[in-house]
Amino acid sequence: MALKKIVIIGATSAIAEHCARLWITAQAVDLVLVGRSIARMDAIAADLRVRSPQSTVRLMQADFLDPAAIQATVDQLHADGAVDVALIAHGSLPEQHDCEADLSLCREALDINGISPVLYAEAFAMHMAQQGRGTLALIGSVAGDRGRKSNYVYGAAKGLVTRYAQGLQHRFAGTGVRIVLIKPGPTDTPMTAHLKGKGAKLASVTDVAASIVRGVDQGRTVVYVPGKWRLIMMVIIHMPGFVFNKLNI
Repeated sequence: MALKKIVIIGATSAIAEHCARLWITAQAVDLVLVGRSIARMDAIAADLRVRSPQSTVRLMQADFLDPAAIQATVDQLHADGAVDVALIAHGSLPEQHDCEADLSLCREALDINGISPVLYAEAFAMHMAQQGRGTLALIGSVAGDRGRKSNYVYGAAKGLVTRYAQGLQHRFAGTGVRIVLIKPGPTDTPMTAHLKGKGAKLASVTDVAASIVRGVDQGRTVVYVPGKWRLIMMVIIHMPGFVFNKLNI
């Protein structure tokens, strides 16, 4: 019997690494890690192979911005069979004031956090439509629910991911393809180290990963992690502008 095939795009992110650990220890899987740094993925893969010797762990170096390269990568991932689960987890957390001061950094933030995940998702969607099944999970952010002055460039990119995922869910409604949109709140990872230094309360990456894996395995439509963010963002989304604009957030 063929192993369940799981692909993680952006496999060197802390959240992605913890998700990989959970999947590979739950059952034997065929896991493909996709990222820019083979050296960093080698270290992650070595740890995963120790945790699950019966699993297969493969690595693939990939481009995250060139559309042709992205398409070629996803085509190659399907060359030896269907992908059961694809988790698109890459991204960066830019400083808002840097994006305001430098349009090149602004463009880079929009590309890596918005355009790139959408291009990868669209390439996977094409294959999953053909195979008639599969779960495609995209990591967005609570920042994409409403623009805030503290991170509106990043939020705009994640807002794109949100709208795109909603469109995919509409497209594949009633089929064997499931689209899962994941919206983490601030999480304790190297990407948010500067926030932790400012005293921000960050969620445990292990808890966030557990919620993501559970949500993906269940094929849920939207997964807020931690769950409290669903209520928090509901309040923020529906807050009148004259009240919202007085907040320093």
